[in-house]
Amino acid sequence: MAKRTTYKKLIFKIIIITLAVTLSVGFIYSQVMKQDAIEKLTTIEAKKTTQLVFETLYSAMAKGWTKKDLEEIIQRLNKIDEHMIVNVYRGETVAKEYGEIQRDKKIRNENYYVQKAFEKDDILNMVDDSNIEYYYPIIAESECMQCHSQAVEGEVLGVIDISYPIDELKVSLSSIINFFILFVISFSLIIFFALFIEFDKYLIRPIKNFVTNINTISNDNDITKRVALNNDIEEIHSMQEVFNGMLDSIEYQFYNDELTGLPNRKRLIETITEKHNAVLMIINIDKFQEVNDLYGDQIGNNILQNTANVIKDNINPHAILFKLHADEYALYYETDLAYEEIQSLALHLTHVIENNTLFINDSEIFINATIGIAYGNRFLLSNADIALKLAKKKKKKYLIYESSMNIEHEYEQNLKWAKKIKDAIENDKIMPLFQPIVDTKTKEIVKYEALMRMVDDNGEYISPIHFLELAKKNKLYPQLTRAMLDKTFEIFKDKNYQVSINLSVQDILNEQVYRTILSKLKEYKLGDRVVFEIIESEGIENFEEVLEFIQEVKKEKAKISIDDFGTGYSNFEYLMKLKVDYIKIDASMIRDIDTNQNSKLVTETIIDFAKKMHIKTVGEFIHSQNVYDVVRELGIDYSQGYFFGEPQELK
Repeated sequence: MAKRTTYKKLIFKIIIITLAVTLSVGFIYSQVMKQDAIEKLTTIEAKKTTQLVFETLYSAMAKGWTKKDLEEIIQRLNKIDEHMIVNVYRGETVAKEYGEIQRDKKIRNENYYVQKAFEKDDILNMVDDSNIEYYYPIIAESECMQCHSQAVEGEVLGVIDISYPIDELKVSLSSIINFFILFVISFSLIIFFALFIEFDKYLIRPIKNFVTNINTISNDNDITKRVALNNDIEEIHSMQEVFNGMLDSIEYQFYNDELTGLPNRKRLIETITEKHNAVLMIINIDKFQEVNDLYGDQIGNNILQNTANVIKDNINPHAILFKLHADEYALYYETDLAYEEIQSLALHLTHVIENNTLFINDSEIFINATIGIAYGNRFLLSNADIALKLAKKKKKKYLIYESSMNIEHEYEQNLKWAKKIKDAIENDKIMPLFQPIVDTKTKEIVKYEALMRMVDDNGEYISPIHFLELAKKNKLYPQLTRAMLDKTFEIFKDKNYQVSINLSVQDILNEQVYRTILSKLKEYKLGDRVVFEIIESEGIENFEEVLEFIQEVKKEKAKISIDDFGTGYSNFEYLMKLKVDYIKIDASMIRDIDTNQNSKLVTETIIDFAKKMHIKTVGEFIHSQNVYDVVRELGIDYSQGYFFGEPQELK
């Protein structure tokens, strides 16, 4: 995360940076001005001084002064200022006429600047930052011919060389004033623009965005939104945190139950969507008002909190628990559970609530609960509420909503689902998912069960709980079975696992389905890897037809399993005549086998019988480590359930 700053630090930084930039610019400009002054003002001043020297020497020469007199004048000039040096060098023309001076000749030959001056250029040489040299050419004019008869007009007769310091160079007052005016204006403009740009970036725009965010939240009446500004200013960040903290508090109070801290009815209504299938259970504590009146509000509150904790400890981590008004809770689970799984979960919750003991002043308080259940993606809350009221009326522990409970929706729902089923068959949207079945001892996957699903327009899987019964009523069920057979055989043609395919007695009695099964067995040669699970308890009066079917598929080496044993096919006599290979023990026996002694005793009886008949056993709906431990201890051969894996696609 970027390090934040404050407005105080920001302003200080802007002023320091601006001052540094401005002073740097001022320093550079002063150096430029100094250089310009040296090059211009010094040249002018040196030229004037040189001309004065020349005029002095010229006047002396005009009076007939000798060479010695001129040297004395130069010496006297050099005494005026100890830092100023004046030299005069004769040209060749003058040397020929009046005699050569060796020093002058040497200078003419060796000094570059003197040579340039003899070419009629006045030269300014910057020795260093504090000293200059100025070379002034003495050019012959008409009056010079009186003394220098051999000279030609315009010829350079000599060079005056003046050296002096420039540390006290005088600069124009107007230039200084103009410089400081420009400096002040520049500094002010830079400060203004720097403050404007930085404040616009770090103050004006963040505050504007902050206000815009607040207005959006206010206009949308959505307290779930938050102000989200990406900035590095501590003050703005603090405002954002304070405002968002206030919204967090308001949202928590608005969407959560004060006593339990669970999300409330408002949150439930917003959570329920029509996009995904889900299960909703409304859990009501029976006769809570009587308990509350008997023990008081504080004890009543303890019961509500304790019940919430019990439910939370016994549900899937992906399920959401809500606290509704008074003594009601809602459990929302966004998944497509099978009908049997919904029943098992409801029974499990009523069981753990009933067996939970609350101790008050050495007294035990027991409570019971009634559950209304709805599944699907529409009218969940109202349908679950209808189921709860009817369960209370009929004194049932739970009821799952059916359309007959609310008859006005029945025809509409039937027509909708009938069209969905037909469309799914026509558009090849009946798909098998496969749940692993493991060796109980090793947990190694040995086979899979093919489970029917319908694919909706969004690519989501729909459980057969929503459409299977209606498909049977509309005589579409055989087409669903044939689609499952086609795809399951095709998927497992190259796999080394067994696969179980569910068949109802209605399937066995249907001529087209019957022929399809035999055709697939002969075509794919998978008989030794296919297990047909007969799933219905009805139709036992058609025992001969079922036995004939078993005999036919066994000719192709297929195996037979009886599903949900412990309910319809619990007649051991018929079981022996059917000569099945596997018994799948009903989920109602397995789901609470770790806590229900009766379930354990019945299961032990089935296992003992199966072993004597050399029939393998399969335990389904194994949902926890505790249940698995009991199943393994009892010696069930194979295990199946969400504890080992959910139904999924196989490629």
